[in-house]
Amino acid sequence: MFEVEWTEDQGWGKPVISPLHGLVLHPAAKVLHYAQELFEGLKAFRSKSGKTILFRPEMNIKRMLSTAERASLPLFDADELLKCMKKLIAIDQHWIPEKEGCSLYVRPTLIGIEPSLGIASSKKALLFIITGPVGAYFSSGQEKAVSLLADPKHVRAWPGGVGNKKMGCNYAPTIHIQQIAERENLQQVLWLYGENHQLTEVGSMNIFVLLVNTAGDLELITPPLDGTILPGITRQSLLDLAREWGTR
Repeated sequence: MFEVEWTEDQGWGKPVISPLHGLVLHPAAKVLHYAQELFEGLKAFRSKSGKTILFRPEMNIKRMLSTAERASLPLFDADELLKCMKKLIAIDQHWIPEKEGCSLYVRPTLIGIEPSLGIASSKKALLFIITGPVGAYFSSGQEKAVSLLADPKHVRAWPGGVGNKKMGCNYAPTIHIQQIAERENLQQVLWLYGENHQLTEVGSMNIFVLLVNTAGDLELITPPLDGTILPGITRQSLLDLAREWGTR
């Protein structure tokens, strides 16, 4: 794992890569009481040539910085973090499964660790990265349809909130609703918002709709980045490709 500490007085310390180990936190650490934390998620893949590759990691780091600012956590140098991440993955790359569709999951995390119960910015923080081999997200496979629960009683995020930030506080309240979906033999939750039940996002992904509009043209539609949805890296990549191909 990779880790580096930050303090208000000294700034960022010396980064270290060491064997995976547990964390020792004071019971009053900010992260445990006020959820002052954030995380990112990306994957390292094995190319057909055997090379280890990442998919647009600079975008994950950019999103991480945006979330850090909103969570009142310390900012960092994006290029330096990417270098550290690549070094860790180079060490752990033998954990990438050979099976098609599998990858090495990479989880950067930033938490406030100051031992103080006051509701204020943490004067001490820890940034760490862990990795682990993963397979397909859904047991049904990546290419099969995903069943969804759409119930307007449940709201994930709202304008002016932090639905567009990758914070743990966004995810804990969704677990119970996910369990409701599973009891109905559904795989994910399609989150709705507003009186007209606007589509926002699905539990683990952004959503797109491909349709033929009233003019007879093929149209690709996805919810706007209005603060209620996460600005997904895959979402942006699909939009970039669609615009490149001339698709509206």
